[in-house]
Amino acid sequence: MNVRCTNPILGSLLGTAVGDALGLPYEGLSRRRVAAFGLAGHRFILGHGMLSDDTEHTLMVAAAWLENQNDTGRFQRAFAWKLRWWLLGLPAGVGLSTAKAIVKLWLGFPASRSGVSSAGNGAAMRSAILGVLLRDDPAKRREFALAACRVTHTDPRAEESALLVAEAAAMAANGVSVEAVLETLQGFISSDEMKARFASLRAALASARTVPEFAAEIGCERGVSGFAPNTVAVALFAWLRHRHDFQTAVKSVISCGGDTDTVAAITGGIAGAEGGEAGIPEPWLAGICDWPRSVNHIRRVADELTRGSARAPRVYWPFVLTRNIFFLVVVLLHGFRRLLPPY
Repeated sequence: MNVRCTNPILGSLLGTAVGDALGLPYEGLSRRRVAAFGLAGHRFILGHGMLSDDTEHTLMVAAAWLENQNDTGRFQRAFAWKLRWWLLGLPAGVGLSTAKAIVKLWLGFPASRSGVSSAGNGAAMRSAILGVLLRDDPAKRREFALAACRVTHTDPRAEESALLVAEAAAMAANGVSVEAVLETLQGFISSDEMKARFASLRAALASARTVPEFAAEIGCERGVSGFAPNTVAVALFAWLRHRHDFQTAVKSVISCGGDTDTVAAITGGIAGAEGGEAGIPEPWLAGICDWPRSVNHIRRVADELTRGSARAPRVYWPFVLTRNIFFLVVVLLHGFRRLLPPY
């Protein structure tokens, strides 16, 4: 009998990758358009999925942490260098704020001053793994999550969102009750935008509303925007609403439309930390066809993280460049496909 691992580190990394790959083909589509295309599994290329910046950034954060587990300054600088080289690999998708921050890094700004004033999703999408790695050290968890955030984003709402994702992932890995999760997360909320969304989240959980209903209630009736408070609120609601049901949680956020790969990656990273690999549908894992950041590479990273190693598995830059050119071609083909009717 095949018994799959329930390691929360592996579960969070794989959950992030699966959510990212499943949501990617629907990015930017409205809720109605997503429903028209249908949610039947991977559909990025010939029934398979590929990974976007959500997974890539998460793996870079994990690698930077492996190399600098006790020094946030060195961790921040290591992550910044990984971002520099990542941009030179010509990724098909990169957020405007992240791109500006990386340009600042190349111009000589230190990692502590490279971030831009933006409340986009870039910081939140890579925070779950830090929450899992530091699930037993709240002070260090906050310190590292903020350090990773500030390399690209300095808006207080981006910082708040990154902290909420890290805290949720830590509590998912530790099996904390819903009531305790809500009380803990409340203490990390400071912005008016998130206060309003979190109040709606509590009410929606109490009345058992669906994820699309909750998304519409907070102003995302056509799709979850790239505004971090929206994305994180929907991801948290989906995880809590469908606790211990990875498949339903991820599918529900994709069905909302909008920034589907990121909201599904965040949801998957949190839910995966709780259920481990065993909670992720096997066809969804088997359907990811990417390289050199493959599922096997993710497993190797998780193994090094679990063992507390000081070195991450390498990804060879020339291979990444070749892959990114192919990925860009597929993205362009998807763009042309969207000009046609769903059927």
